[in-house]
Amino acid sequence: MIYIALIAVIGILLLQWTGSIPRSSVGGSMTIGLALLAAAPAVGIHEAWTKKRGVLGWIVNIVVSLVGAFLVAPLGGMVVVVMLSPFMDGSRSLAAAGGPLMSVALAGMMVVVLLGAWAALWIVNRWR
Repeated sequence: MIYIALIAVIGILLLQWTGSIPRSSVGGSMTIGLALLAAAPAVGIHEAWTKKRGVLGWIVNIVVSLVGAFLVAPLGGMVVVVMLSPFMDGSRSLAAAGGPLMSVALAGMMVVVLLGAWAALWIVNRWR
């Protein structure tokens, strides 16, 4: 789990540092959302592999991790923005603030989304 989170955080930070996330359009939000949701199935795949699940278990794990990420992503983004709002220096958004503050926000959102995917798998595993 730690390796998945580390690789996902490095990936989203590389997207930001290379300028692949546009600031002035909807494309920036879509790029961030795609990166967040692309990392979630990795948690499900890792759990299915380590627990030696069957085909149905793999499908359930991937779907459950995506559902967990979908449910937690908006809440996690809101929590990260509220936590970082005192440091925004009058900017209206984190994208406008840019720089290291945006990097911290992206890393925080990625970790929260991965924790949401993991928590959803944990809840489903309690029912198995």
